[in-house]
Amino acid sequence: MELGFSSLSLFMKSLEEILEIATNDGFDLIEILCEGPYWPRNLLNQGNNSTEKINEYDAKLNNMDIEIFDSYDIKVMLHSPTIDLNPASMNKGIRKETEKQTKEALDLASKIGAIAITTHPGLVHRREDRIRNLAIEFAIDTLGNCQRYAEELGVVFSVENMPNKPNFLANSPQEHRLIVESTGSVSTIDWGHANTYKNPNEFLNIPNISYFHLNDNMGKKDSHLPLGEGSADFSSSFLNNVKRGIIELNDYGDVLKGKKYIFEKLKGLR
Repeated sequence: MELGFSSLSLFMKSLEEILEIATNDGFDLIEILCEGPYWPRNLLNQGNNSTEKINEYDAKLNNMDIEIFDSYDIKVMLHSPTIDLNPASMNKGIRKETEKQTKEALDLASKIGAIAITTHPGLVHRREDRIRNLAIEFAIDTLGNCQRYAEELGVVFSVENMPNKPNFLANSPQEHRLIVESTGSVSTIDWGHANTYKNPNEFLNIPNISYFHLNDNMGKKDSHLPLGEGSADFSSSFLNNVKRGIIELNDYGDVLKGKKYIFEKLKGLR
């Protein structure tokens, strides 16, 4: 297994700090969460920003050098911006802005040589089948445009499954498969999200799995518990089928514990 973690656990550190920590702690992969100071439009326009540095956050916005990726021998994934965005929105303007920002993330992936980019399939805010079906159509159109752009750039574009909550698209294996196959993308399996569904293993039948997000919960809420503290299956039989895994937790200490937990499981020590 190639193992890495999400930069979520080191949010607000510089790219160099994140890459240095990942390398020193023996990780193979890193997934950069493209939110806040890691927003693709910001990273692609370093040197052209005029934001007044009035606090730490603004300083970070103007001090992220993407050339630093060339100095580290670690495979990089990106998680596209999703906060306040929605490829399935009923509002065409929101869909267009989502497509624009996702394509900017793809541009960033191409520039730094990222091996894949993950995105969310979207949200629907009314519990009516006709509205949900329309939202799925919109999501497929928006993400299909992004997939075609990814193909032009030679970047792997991956759509993530979501928790089993009514507002999320791809909250079931059937809907996830529909969106993945209709857009021509590959899939990212969030194992914590899958654990909120009645039969998580059905998500393992989704075609063309690019990599996994690894986190835990008790089966009801997407709580991002440390690995082994919830009810998700982290048996050696499951882990042996994970070719690439990203530990996605809020705290880096828990990431390191998760790394140890995984390799102890694989060695039969747990």
